Amino acid sequence: MYKNLATALRAACVSALVGAVFISPVAAQTGAGAPKAAPAAPVKAGFVYVSPITEAGWTRQHEEGRKAVEAALGSQVKTTFVENVAEGADAERVIRDLAATGHQIIFTPSFGYMEPTLKVAKDYPNVKFESITGYKTAPNVATANARYYEGRYLAGIAAGRMSKTGVAGFVAGFPIPEVLQGINAFTLGMRSVNPQATVKVVWLNVWFDPPKERDAAMALFNQDVDVIAFHTGSTAVMAAAQERGKMAVAYHSDMRRTGPDAQIVAVTHQWGAYYTERVRAMQNGTWKSTNLWGGVREGMIRVGDFGPRVPAVVQQEVLNAQKAIGAGMLQPFRAGKAPVRDNEGQERIAPGQALTDAQILPMNWLVEGVVGKLAR
Repeated sequence: MYKNLATALRAACVSALVGAVFISPVAAQTGAGAPKAAPAAPVKAGFVYVSPITEAGWTRQHEEGRKAVEAALGSQVKTTFVENVAEGADAERVIRDLAATGHQIIFTPSFGYMEPTLKVAKDYPNVKFESITGYKTAPNVATANARYYEGRYLAGIAAGRMSKTGVAGFVAGFPIPEVLQGINAFTLGMRSVNPQATVKVVWLNVWFDPPKERDAAMALFNQDVDVIAFHTGSTAVMAAAQERGKMAVAYHSDMRRTGPDAQIVAVTHQWGAYYTERVRAMQNGTWKSTNLWGGVREGMIRVGDFGPRVPAVVQQEVLNAQKAIGAGMLQPFRAGKAPVRDNEGQERIAPGQALTDAQILPMNWLVEGVVGKLAR
């Protein structure tokens, strides 16, 4: 999740996107009776989480990524995590403490951690930092993010097929480009199978506030919404859908434990492979400051975990579209014969054209079909 630095991000993120002490291999013995080199010490990897670790959600997915690193590297790695760290001064304090206590690589998965990470990195040039969802790099700071909008488009197809009212809801944290990309892609996915579908948006101006998330969902259900999506940090919206007998798209994690009847599909992001690769690179001395924007093709975004009410034909349609996105044959932000317009009537994508990454990254508009305005 990322702090509401939307203005700064829109202005700067187009320009970017997509130490550790080197532990050398054990030296070979040079002669009979030569002493064996001591085993290499495990890599110390730190993780900072913006919310508590719950059973599902943003932080849960990064915690699963940390566990994947441990499973893959075993005794070669020792991980530490600190949860529920507020963006800002608290984040800088925690990140600095991890660097000062010998952590050789530190993962900071929240947009609001970007500046604190950069500040600490200047003081610890030998420590490697991974700014997840950030866009500013440094010699010892890499950035990575996922193309969440690809999963949102696919979820929109499922929602469009399942909705009987043709009206979806969307509970959103802050109007940063990533969230706007998701709302727009979800709407375009719905309208690809139901051209008259609409999506009503409620802005919360907070990432993690379960009571507030629940209230927003309930308000939307009172406005003809029968399927809902969200970009917030808890399972509250899914729980509200289950309570009201409505449908919901899970985000970050599979949430069928919370909404066994409500969940129609889940958009999940997978960090284990990336985190493991980066720790290995630090370990073997090949770590470089990079910026990655990975999606379905890279295995960082996956749509599945269908609920029991979703017909097999709809499931297959979504899975086929997922394969098409992975193969580069389907692009969510591509116009067909007609242009794509925003919800104020301005043409945003010309007929037959697709947005480039440089155009997607700073997105600051809502597509036609979205009922709502940008929170200011």
